[in-house]
Amino acid sequence: MTTLQPRPPYTDQELTKLYPPNLELQLVQILMRHGERTPVNARFENTGLPAYWPYCSTVRKLVSPILNPSAGQLSTLEWTRRLETFGQDDQPVFATSDSNPDNICDMGTLTDVGRTTTYALGTRLRSLYINRLSFLPPGLTPSNIPQLYLRSTPIPRALESLQHTFSALYPPHTRSPDLLPPTIVTRAHADETLYPNDAICRRFAELSRQFAQRAAKKWNSTPEMEYLDSLYGKHMPEGSKVAVDSRPRLSGIMDTVNSTLAHGPETRLPREFYDERGREIAEKIEVEEWFAGYKESREYRMLGIGGLMGDLVQRMVGSAEGRDGGIKLGLSGCHDTTLAGVLMGLGAYEGDRWPPFSSHIAVEMFRDAREGEEGKEAGWWGSLFGGKGSRMRGREIGRRPMGELSEGEKKRLEGYYVRLRYNDEVVTVPGCREKGNHLEGDESFCTLAAFKEIVDKFTPKNWKQQCRVNKGHPPTPTGEPEWAGY
Repeated sequence: MTTLQPRPPYTDQELTKLYPPNLELQLVQILMRHGERTPVNARFENTGLPAYWPYCSTVRKLVSPILNPSAGQLSTLEWTRRLETFGQDDQPVFATSDSNPDNICDMGTLTDVGRTTTYALGTRLRSLYINRLSFLPPGLTPSNIPQLYLRSTPIPRALESLQHTFSALYPPHTRSPDLLPPTIVTRAHADETLYPNDAICRRFAELSRQFAQRAAKKWNSTPEMEYLDSLYGKHMPEGSKVAVDSRPRLSGIMDTVNSTLAHGPETRLPREFYDERGREIAEKIEVEEWFAGYKESREYRMLGIGGLMGDLVQRMVGSAEGRDGGIKLGLSGCHDTTLAGVLMGLGAYEGDRWPPFSSHIAVEMFRDAREGEEGKEAGWWGSLFGGKGSRMRGREIGRRPMGELSEGEKKRLEGYYVRLRYNDEVVTVPGCREKGNHLEGDESFCTLAAFKEIVDKFTPKNWKQQCRVNKGHPPTPTGEPEWAGY
C-alpha cells in the first residue's frame, strides 16, 4: 500500500519468453495508480503528526490560462499558492512547517515523491515499449500521436500522475516542434467509471456497505483486532477502540500509516504504527473489506468496474477489427480501488497486499504473427467490401455479448490473445486456464474471445440505470458466491 519497489528490468531471456516472436503486440492499455500523496484527512495530530505536510514544491510555481476578452487571446498567469487554515480563536493563519513553510500540501495531494515515482514509471514504460520492444515510435509527430489515448479521473492527483508518466514516456525533446498539445480525456464525475463510483452509483454504495459490515462482524472481535488495538489504541479518540468501522476507520489508520512511510522524517507516527505484523493484519482485513465483493458478487463487479472493463474490451475488439482509429497505447490515471477491483474482478488478485502507490496494470493484446499476412489482406479488402476491416458493418461487436454474435463475427476474434501484467509480473485469469481458452503452452495468454466472454458477464448494458435497481437486495441472489474469473 506504500511506495512500490519496482522489480529489476527484464533480462533478454525473460523478454523473449514474455514477448515470443510468434505473437505481435498490437495494443497496450495501462491502468496506473497515482503516486504518493498526503492523507485524505488529518489524523493522529495528538501524536505530533502535522495536518499539513511540506512536500509540494510545485505550489511555489503554478500556471493558469488567462483569456483576454478584448483581444481574444490566451496568456498565462504564474502564481504561488499559500494554504490558509484556522488558528487560535478561529483566526486565519497560514499552514506552515518548520522544515519548509512554502511547500505545504493540501489533503490528498500528489507530493514531490509521487511526482518522482510516476515519472519513473513513464521511464520504465519507455524503456520497455520503445527502446527494447520497438512497439511505440521513439518520438511523437502529428501523424502518430493519434496512436495514444490518454485519460484520467477528475481527481487532481490522478491527472498529475498521468501527466508525469506521459512526460517521461515522451520527454519534450522527443516531440516534434509542430506537435499540438496532447489530448487528455476526462469525464464529469457523474459519468466516471475509471474508479468504483460509489458517490453516484447508489446500489454500489449499498453493496459496499454490506461487505464492510460483513468484514466488521467477522474481524472486530478477533485476536487480530485486539493486537491492532494494543498497537494503536492509546492514540485513538477517548472511548474508541480500533475496529473495521471505528473512527477513524481501520482503512483510515492504514492510509495515514502508509502515507507517512512514503515520506520524510518530518511526518512520522510513533514507532508502534509501523509494526510489521500489525501492518500485515490490517492490510489483509482491509483488502477483504474493500475488494471481496469483486471476487464474490457479479453485481458488485458490474457496478464497480464493469463499465471500465467493457471499455477496455471494446477497444481491443475494435483494434482487432481495424476500427479503433489506430490506437496502440491507452494510458489511464486512476486509483488503488481501480487496480484492485480489476484484478479481483477477473479472479487474478493474488495475496493480501494493497496496491502500492504508482502501481500499474498492463493489459496487452497480441496477434498471432503466423496469421499476419492473411489478416492484413482481409483488413484492406474488407474495408472496401464489408469484411474484417470495414467500418460499415453496422453495430460493432465489442459491447455485444459473445452469445449474441454470429459465427462470422466470432471468427474475427480468432488469432488474438490478451495478457495481463501487474507491476511487471504476469497474472492469469482462472477461466483462461480452461482448454481452448489460451495459447497452447502458456495459460497467461488468454484468447480474446475467452477474455471477452468473461468480461461480458459483468459488463453493464446501462450502468446508470443498473445503479438504481435492486435496492435492499443481497449482493448475490442465492447467497452463494458468484466467483470471479469465469
